[in-house]
Amino acid sequence: MRTFPAIRSLTLIYLSRGVLFVRRTQLSLPRKLFSCQVKLADSGVDGSFSSQVVPPTLLAAEKEEAKAVLTLFLKKQGLSNTVAARTINKSDLFIDHLLSRLHSVHKSRYLVGRELTTLEIRDALIPYLESLLEEHRSVLVDLVEYFPNPSVKGKPVQPLSPSQITLDSKKLKAVSRVSETGPAGKLPPHIVYLMDLGMNLEQIKGITCRFPAFAYYSLEGKIKPVVEFLLDLGVPKSDLPTILVKRPQLCGISLSENLIPTMTFLENLGVDKRQWAKVIYRFPALLTYSRQKVKVTVDFLQEMGLSAESIGKILTRCPNIISYRVEEKLRPTAEYFHSMGVNVAVLLHRCPQTFGLSVEANLKPVTEFFLGRGCSIEEVGIMISRYGALYTFSLAENLIPKWEFFLTMDYSKEELVKFPQYFGYSLEERIKPRYALVKKCGVKLLLNQVLSLSYSDFDKALKKKMKKMLSDKTSNDTDIGEDLL
Repeated sequence: MRTFPAIRSLTLIYLSRGVLFVRRTQLSLPRKLFSCQVKLADSGVDGSFSSQVVPPTLLAAEKEEAKAVLTLFLKKQGLSNTVAARTINKSDLFIDHLLSRLHSVHKSRYLVGRELTTLEIRDALIPYLESLLEEHRSVLVDLVEYFPNPSVKGKPVQPLSPSQITLDSKKLKAVSRVSETGPAGKLPPHIVYLMDLGMNLEQIKGITCRFPAFAYYSLEGKIKPVVEFLLDLGVPKSDLPTILVKRPQLCGISLSENLIPTMTFLENLGVDKRQWAKVIYRFPALLTYSRQKVKVTVDFLQEMGLSAESIGKILTRCPNIISYRVEEKLRPTAEYFHSMGVNVAVLLHRCPQTFGLSVEANLKPVTEFFLGRGCSIEEVGIMISRYGALYTFSLAENLIPKWEFFLTMDYSKEELVKFPQYFGYSLEERIKPRYALVKKCGVKLLLNQVLSLSYSDFDKALKKKMKKMLSDKTSNDTDIGEDLL
């Protein structure tokens, strides 16, 4: 028997004659309150979050982005547009849970008032959805619709196949293996070792549920050698829990036969070996991919016109580009940007993470936003060429409010096309205060000067302009006086 924790309710799921039944109590939650603590069974994910640190408008925008991510994910699993839409309409509590997880993962960003980009939201949610799919498989839609109780009251969900029952049994045994204490009341040695590294038991159970083989890795033969190897590479001990949660399979890879040869292969492709600690922290799965998988992506980058040096820099700065499928993701994105007149090789070099975005859900809406405001397709192409991160920003919380404020400034649209980095600066902390100073001083500065200069250089530029304006005024007054004489 397994239990699924719920908010103000209890759900029991049990197996009888090959059919999974659910018994649940009534859920009662104020709809307007968005403050929850949700923990999925065996996942080890604690999604506690307080909405007080997130503005209501930002919360609403993120909710729409989470819906878009979930919709695309469901459609990728084979659901039709109609079924996916119907599921989303019933998934309010699950969407709230996704936001809770998002804010928990990026808590430090919200505390300093830094809004997340579309890409950051996607990168935080998709791996989590994939882990839920791996765990719940055929009942994922039920989990989404009836979260936190993954079934209609009194109605059995789809029968489990023998293979699913076997898989579930393996997970239970694996979780039991890592959490049960021995005769002396102590946890297994490899679990104690992992906890000494900074992991907690819930994290270890979550890893084991997603990847049952992790429970059977030996301390001396598997886990410890890999951990010590990572430490020797310069990976901080504090980063190890995050790396192992992201990719527990690392501990199952042979150092001499797989890990070190793979790193050598990647270094020969241009990965900076001095940056391995950062690369592994960003995307530990890179070391678990086959060489053929890496080569397919590298061949595509070469096809796009990138040099070996540029490919090495891309793999170092954005190693997760290897996870993007060439024909399903990279090529369609490259073709879309090429249709806009963008130099794809340059964009890949400057902002490879842009190629992880969905053409339909992320790229086209931003393009249409600028086209609808009088920009030509050529101008949009110039903007993305000059500032690749442009497409990673939220329409509702970034592009729209900053565009509206730009319309109040004394600049032409051409100035914005020349300096699309405008959208990368904080509206309240940078754009508005600096523009107010420019207006107060009665001078004119280029948009680039207003925003990109350091505070000291900005102050110097203002004083220089004011001095020149005063000099020109004095000269004009002298000329007028001479004419009168």
